[in-house]
Amino acid sequence: MARLARYERLVEVGVGRRPGVAAALADAGKSVTATDVVERPVPDGVRFVRDGVVERSERGPRDVYRVDAIYALNLPPELHRPTLEVARDADADFLFTTLGYDQPAIPVGRETHGDETLFVARE
Repeated sequence: MARLARYERLVEVGVGRRPGVAAALADAGKSVTATDVVERPVPDGVRFVRDGVVERSERGPRDVYRVDAIYALNLPPELHRPTLEVARDADADFLFTTLGYDQPAIPVGRETHGDETLFVARE
């Protein structure tokens, strides 16, 4: 949360059933949009857009991805490259976590925050 709070406009890819980070960012005054391939409830202050990052990487970004940062929590390796492509197309930073045992499938820098490792995509 602290690292992501540096950005004003963010998109969370694959919000799933855990919108806590998106909610905290919105509560901190950030503009947050959550995406997922299925309709998901999101907290007040968080906008939801149904969208799949794999398909989006093949078609180019929608305006929803015109943000400062795209982030994902517990992102599986098969989605690392498509999400990076969407972020590149949108000229946004891409930050993510994995399920812990998965390694990044793209070049990254690593930042440790407490017991969590945050991966920051590199060109």
